[in-house]
Amino acid sequence: MKKITLLLLFCTYGTFAQNFYDLNTIQTIEITFAESNWDALLDAAEASDGYISAQSVAINGTIFNNVGAKYKGNSSYSASQVKNPWHIELDTYEDQNYQGYTDIKLNNVIFDPSFVREALAYKILGNYMDTPLANYAKVFVNGTYIGLYTNVESISKKFVDNRFGSKTNAFFDCSPPAGAGPQSTSLPTLQYLGTNSASYAAAYDIKSDTGWDDLIALTSTLSTTTSANTANIEAVLDVDRALWMLAFDNVFVNLDSYIGQFKQNYYLYKADNGQFNSIIWDLNMCFGTFGNTGSAGGNLSTATKKTLSPTLHATESTWPLVQKLLAVPTYKKRYLAHYKTILAEAVSNGSYLTDAQALQTLISAAVSLDVNKFSYQSNIATNLTSDVSVGNNTEPGLSGLMSARNTYLSALSDFTNTQPSISNVTPSSTSPSVGGTVSVTAAVTNTTTSSVYLGYRSNKNAVFSKVQMFDDGAHNDGTANDNVYGATITVADVAIQYYIYAENANVGKFSPERAEHEFYTINATYPTITAGQLVVNEIMASNSVTVMDDNGDYEDWFELYNNTDTTLSLDNLYASDSQTNLLKWQFPTGTTIAPHSYLIVWADQDLTETGLHADFKFSAGGENCILSYPDGTIIENIIFGAQTTDMGYARIPNGTGSFVIQAPTFNANNEGNLSVGQFESFKSSLKLYPNPTSNILNISNDAFAIESISVINMQGQTLFSSAYANENKVAVDLSNYANGIYLVQVNKQSVIKVVKR
Repeated sequence: MKKITLLLLFCTYGTFAQNFYDLNTIQTIEITFAESNWDALLDAAEASDGYISAQSVAINGTIFNNVGAKYKGNSSYSASQVKNPWHIELDTYEDQNYQGYTDIKLNNVIFDPSFVREALAYKILGNYMDTPLANYAKVFVNGTYIGLYTNVESISKKFVDNRFGSKTNAFFDCSPPAGAGPQSTSLPTLQYLGTNSASYAAAYDIKSDTGWDDLIALTSTLSTTTSANTANIEAVLDVDRALWMLAFDNVFVNLDSYIGQFKQNYYLYKADNGQFNSIIWDLNMCFGTFGNTGSAGGNLSTATKKTLSPTLHATESTWPLVQKLLAVPTYKKRYLAHYKTILAEAVSNGSYLTDAQALQTLISAAVSLDVNKFSYQSNIATNLTSDVSVGNNTEPGLSGLMSARNTYLSALSDFTNTQPSISNVTPSSTSPSVGGTVSVTAAVTNTTTSSVYLGYRSNKNAVFSKVQMFDDGAHNDGTANDNVYGATITVADVAIQYYIYAENANVGKFSPERAEHEFYTINATYPTITAGQLVVNEIMASNSVTVMDDNGDYEDWFELYNNTDTTLSLDNLYASDSQTNLLKWQFPTGTTIAPHSYLIVWADQDLTETGLHADFKFSAGGENCILSYPDGTIIENIIFGAQTTDMGYARIPNGTGSFVIQAPTFNANNEGNLSVGQFESFKSSLKLYPNPTSNILNISNDAFAIESISVINMQGQTLFSSAYANENKVAVDLSNYANGIYLVQVNKQSVIKVVKR
């Protein structure tokens, strides 16, 4: 039994950064073009949003050849400026990535005299909702320093797969495909425009193969949302995430957003749970740079930005996400709770300014060497405190804006009203059994009796269920009316993620305060398999003609083998191809594997077919096959390199040995017709000499016949293959091969490394 006693753990799912997005490290990106007129070529391609080929791109010294590169941006791009924003796509022409990332978005810090708005805003926002990671990168082209950029994670299918567990559902960039401007009439307002998708196409940029019907259904449901039918909107929208987005945009006067004139710069992705998730994008004009709310009054002055209403657009139908949600009393109270959390954690205590100063210290040398930075960035420290004019906009000094904003907001009744108090959150058991029950209690004051709830779920991609908590002495809550509330729930899975919410007539309160983005966790006990009992026995990452699945398709697959004398249960076990997302696919409850038996899983990312089909595909260029449990325990992590099409990557001896490339033995012993003892005898009597060799390689076996020989390079390509009849000695000529290491496979089983000099 696995027993986990970790309790009351604050959890979040924003920890996807590897070194490439470490905010404390400036990246170095060196782009090399074969052509000297590379800038003109990029300008010419920009109109059609096309890539041109960079000869190479080096990221922190790691070189990638033949890479797609293009300029990007709307108002941030200009053919007349040297420092344009970039989109680098490592896999445009070849299958390659850097730390798992293929798309690199480099923003040119335009309209920001402080140089910190974007990186700082993403850092703050990441505490409250799933958001792109961001830091800085020095960019060189053909050896010349172009300047310092913000390096922002792409909101791609990889992004939503990491955050929400899928990538094939409805996915929209909620910014007009042609760009937004003062004359734009089609904007991503989320207003319902009827059932014809053509009515939406000019305002939303679809990123999925299908999804217009889903978006239309969302806008229709939003248009009819009232306090009497909240279940309808919660079925199609993660309301909590939307409230975090609206609160963040308002606190930091981020008006180049949904709450501004153009109602843009956010994404929507529909997860498998049916809910659309909001994702904020493009934060370079945060902290009051863009000043038009879209309401009457035009561009706001700095003084007006400081007193921006926290309920901006609450009565305006052209902002239905604000109007409809804040018209529901409990949603408004949750919104105010989130707003107060951001204000307290990032503004009132001055942490935003401390972080901004630290970022400026980090980048100061790189900025000073950036001869292509914009004229208003000559002294980036100025804009921390003082307003700076940039074209028609006035960029407020960060501390002046936010200090005054804190003073203004803190005096409003919405923020002076007493919040509920939640403390002593306690589960009845620190390690309940799966299938049992657990009670949760909390001390709650300043609330109304019927307004305390427990939100809970079993995994990060599920919707939180909400049950009322009671202070009646009948819900494991102690004595009635003692301000201790309780609720009991079933332990349906290996972990319970939960939070407490309470509200009164004016405002709500969460515990933990960053819920639903953060939450408490109780880990349950459950039977587990230990390493070695169950193994990944064979992998095929490139299947063109070997074996078909039940649907008649040639798909990737992996084979499991039970090394024990007992039947093993695969309940609560997950498989994945990613070390940063271990919980990609869970084995269906009730799946077992008999003693010394095999189990095939198709790695085809097709969950609609019958049988075991994992929600990932392998890369023939090499990656991982991982078996793990939700608590992070890994029982297998097979790292494989480039694979040969229709060849297996199999353990020899079967179930226990190291991996070799050989003819596949689908759902069978990897040693073919040889017993383990015979295989060991064959291997011990096999001789390859001389090794290293410069030309002829002799292969002999006095005890067994040699039936076949293959020579495979380290990229998995078969360079030589031949069959033999009753030969005990064969000579293979390697003289025409380049010097290096080769794999010589004998009888489709034994594989030996040979050095050619």
